[in-house]
Amino acid sequence: ETGNHIRRTQEYVRLLATSLAGRSRYSGLLTTASIDQWARAAPLHDIGKIAIPDHILLKPGRLTADEFVIMKTHSVKGHEMLRTARRLMNDDGHILKSALDIARHHHERWDGSGYPDGLAGEAIPLPARLMAVADVYDALRSRRPYKEPRDHDEAVRWIVGGRGAHFDPEVVDAFLRVVDEIKHIENRWPD
Repeated sequence: ETGNHIRRTQEYVRLLATSLAGRSRYSGLLTTASIDQWARAAPLHDIGKIAIPDHILLKPGRLTADEFVIMKTHSVKGHEMLRTARRLMNDDGHILKSALDIARHHHERWDGSGYPDGLAGEAIPLPARLMAVADVYDALRSRRPYKEPRDHDEAVRWIVGGRGAHFDPEVVDAFLRVVDEIKHIENRWPD
């Protein structure tokens, strides 16, 4: 049910990184190769959800505190799965390395209030910071078993409201520069 979520967030990550590349202190880090690697790794951000019981993952209402604790483990479980795959494949490439960072840290928050490690600011790997904005925007815009989608303008306001608390301010600025293209991607791969 979330196949197009994966495709959209992949393209949002690519678009955000490209927007950030030309206008920030990260321009040396954001090469064509690294942007491609991060975009190719992005679809693995929620791989750990396969280890979450369906009665929690597909619950049509709000999660209890205990259920939310279990749901939050998906980031660490995904990281562990990818680390094992990388070791078994004897992979020293950059895509799985990026996927490890994204899977584990895409729920960290700029202010340190996220999970699983409570990282803050630039301690959060840049591809995970890009994924955070991409994932939250798409989640806000998508129907889920527990909620209806928000409209585009409301989702944009929510992202902007998280600037400097939930999200890296520079990534939010990059998002605002490409918001029309984000809408185009959303329309291209609807649910």
